[in-house]
Amino acid sequence: MASFCSSVSMILSASSLIFSLLFIFSNNNNNCFAFQLHEVSYHMVNIVNQFPHDPQAYTEGLLYGGNDTLFESTGLFGESSVRKVDLLTGRVEELQKMDDSLFGEGLTLLGERLFQVTLSQKIGFIYDHKNLSRLGTFNHEMKDGWGLATDGKVLFGSDGSSTLYQIDPQTFKVVSKQVICYKGQQVQLLNELEYVNGEIWANVYMTDCIIRISPNDGGVLGWILLQNLREELVEEGNIGIEVLNGIAWDGEQNRIFVTGKLWPKLYEVNVFPIKEAIEEGVIEQLCLPMTYRFT
Repeated sequence: MASFCSSVSMILSASSLIFSLLFIFSNNNNNCFAFQLHEVSYHMVNIVNQFPHDPQAYTEGLLYGGNDTLFESTGLFGESSVRKVDLLTGRVEELQKMDDSLFGEGLTLLGERLFQVTLSQKIGFIYDHKNLSRLGTFNHEMKDGWGLATDGKVLFGSDGSSTLYQIDPQTFKVVSKQVICYKGQQVQLLNELEYVNGEIWANVYMTDCIIRISPNDGGVLGWILLQNLREELVEEGNIGIEVLNGIAWDGEQNRIFVTGKLWPKLYEVNVFPIKEAIEEGVIEQLCLPMTYRFT
């Protein structure tokens, strides 16, 4: 009996030690584990089509509304708006100007209503998707309003941190939140969001990267590198081009559209896997600039 008790005690002690080490390791790595929940894939894009985009639009939210129509939320104080845009021509068909005190951010469409969040405030707006008339407001529990997306059931939100939120669209209460990590480091500055074929895609602010996230567990599924789009714009004389921001998915035809803040073009892109091995530290340099700078 003593031997049995001793064995049980050793097992419990070993288990306690493991959990203690995991807890310490997690805390020392900003609540991140070094191992990945999923095998991470790496992709680039080539350009399928390019369309005109308002070079005065400081894109914060973007989504595809069907019938070659885009909905777009633009930012900057005094310039913010919600727009219905013709994909092919870039023409703004409907526009709801926001109060000058507001900075428009992420936008998504659930049912027949558009939901929009705003910068530095915990207030959001609801619009009729047909004519962009304002239907109401809501308050959310995120620390800030940056990105917004939906799978048709819940809202997904970002606040510029490494946290991905799931939000009840009826109460606007946070249902769950997940810290997004890559190789033991938090992925900060999650910005514009899009639900793409069962995944959450997020622009990482100040980079030319999109991160693919599992909405089920918050694990990183992959990275998409889009620096070639900026390179093309610069070659065409668009010096000092602003950051990549804006992802839209046409689920019916499986088309991906991307653009950036003040970009003169919107691109339809094809995403393809990178065949060569990714060298150690490359993703950290390209896609995690804040983290990489201080490690």
